[in-house]
Amino acid sequence: YFLPRVVGISQALEWTYSGRVFGAEEALKGGLVRSLHKPEDLLPAARELAREIVDNTAQVSVALTRQMLWRMLGADHPMEAHKIDSRAIYARGASADAKEGVMSFLEKRPATYPCTVSKDMPSFFPWWEERKYE
Repeated sequence: YFLPRVVGISQALEWTYSGRVFGAEEALKGGLVRSLHKPEDLLPAARELAREIVDNTAQVSVALTRQMLWRMLGADHPMEAHKIDSRAIYARGASADAKEGVMSFLEKRPATYPCTVSKDMPSFFPWWEERKYE
């Protein structure tokens, strides 16, 4: 399910049809991983990426973006994604995070986004219906 969404259908088909075991370099070239690291460098690199996300983004925007990207992969028409995207842009543009982003830019300082995922997701969230598993 996830493989073609991560690496594309052509690469996923090649890997699954061939059944071959491939190394890290091929995984990188094929888009399965974003970078390669020596074992001792892996955790620092992961923390650096996490720190970049935390320091430069609003957590509600990241959570909303993640849901939109994954859930809209299966949309039957681009308009479905557009409808959710438009609602998200409107909601996030009217948020305290947006005001803080603009002010921090104008004041040339790092942003301190006030909204939290636990309290401040947009009113339309979640927009999907949970599936019942049998």
